[in-house]
Amino acid sequence: MWYYNDYWGMNFIWWIIWILFLIWIFATPWGYRRTRDTSYDILRKRFASGEITKEEYEEKKAILEKDFKKNNYTA
Repeated sequence: MWYYNDYWGMNFIWWIIWILFLIWIFATPWGYRRTRDTSYDILRKRFASGEITKEEYEEKKAILEKDFKKNNYTA
């Protein structure tokens, strides 16, 4: 049986779904796709921007390194 409105083998609704899916993939900002900053990265940024002093930075860095070694994380 011949169907006149088969839209190259796909129903019209499926074409809309695929087009919306592709728009969603390419319209998503790249900022949402990147990985999150680690706690050490956030600490370095706060120190660089002047939010915390050198003493606070060294203290919090020591705490992070202690936790890092305690939990046996590998870099």
